Amino acid sequence: MTDLKFHWFLPTNGGDSRYVLSGGHGVSADAGPQGRPASVPYLGQIARSAEQLGFEAALTPTGAWCEDAWISTAMLASLSERLKFLVAFRPGLLSPTLAAQMATTFTNMSGGRLLLNVVTGGESAEQRGFGDFLDKEARYARCGEFLEVVTRLWTGETVDFEGEHLKVEGAQLAALPHETPEIYFGGSSPAAGDVAAKYADVYLTWGEPPAAVAEKIAWIRGLAQAQGREIRFGIRMHVIARDTSELAWAEAQRLLDSIDDETIERVQSGLKQSESEGQRRMLELNQGNRDDLEIHPNVWAGVGLVRGGAGTALVGSHAEVADRIEEYADLGISEFVLSGYPHLEEAYSFGEGVLPVLAERGRWTNPAPAAVSSVASVPFGARRAAS
Repeated sequence: MTDLKFHWFLPTNGGDSRYVLSGGHGVSADAGPQGRPASVPYLGQIARSAEQLGFEAALTPTGAWCEDAWISTAMLASLSERLKFLVAFRPGLLSPTLAAQMATTFTNMSGGRLLLNVVTGGESAEQRGFGDFLDKEARYARCGEFLEVVTRLWTGETVDFEGEHLKVEGAQLAALPHETPEIYFGGSSPAAGDVAAKYADVYLTWGEPPAAVAEKIAWIRGLAQAQGREIRFGIRMHVIARDTSELAWAEAQRLLDSIDDETIERVQSGLKQSESEGQRRMLELNQGNRDDLEIHPNVWAGVGLVRGGAGTALVGSHAEVADRIEEYADLGISEFVLSGYPHLEEAYSFGEGVLPVLAERGRWTNPAPAAVSSVASVPFGARRAAS
């Protein structure tokens, strides 16, 4: 039985708080009350906590709405020791040779602590702000060309390549990565599937009900097999885990109660304009309605009412959340990219509540070195009584 891997999230958008951040996919963000800044000290707290709790890596988003992922994670790498950084980046915004060089430098200087989350693009309006005027289908075609060049450069090859969108001559790297960064890739459109099948090490899906996830896994697995490849599968979700189911659902209700109808209407209207097939599937799960948001036992679609992208959360007692994780794992999901509100506290809730349950069930092994306590074994009171 393969050990499961768990990754956390770094809220570099400065919207971490005790409330759900609204916005995303072309919708203006609103951090709401008590927002926590995306500062190095605070993000460093999250990174160090995730590392100590046993998370493998931390996903860092990309886009105009957040801090730059490359620079943010480079600054945080020295504040941690083992944690890897799942750096999201858009291949159309830099040359493939420069990207291969940046990734090589990062992985070599961090001791192999880089994973790459390739995001083909955001909404077209945002892409145009970055100087990218290709449509969605063309962006996927360019992404495939980009990854072709990058992966060949990492093998030490001198690359001459001329595609429909990209061209390099005599491209090479002076230094090669000591460990080749793994590529994480998501997307629900046919064009996304083709790129994932050829280049992804891990295919990521947003948190849909298990039946829909099983269909995606079968689809991508078939495409990969046609390319003579095998890839792993991961899922991106939020989580609300508590000592009891009642406490977890009360927290989900608190988050929902903090969202006003005007915000839901505004965000839903904006998200419906998204070109993303994955976003369309997220919207289908919540229907823009506060009712019937538990779309599968312990799977709640409330986050997606006001947040673009990943819109579902695992909600329940520690044992119930572990049950749902095992249900997804039995479908073929081996990696879980999770987050919560706020990210610091929820990392501890999941790490100290759910991960031990999964360890007891033989589904997870803590990658963090065991802590050595310097506390004396004899209680102070006993020592005093004996004196």
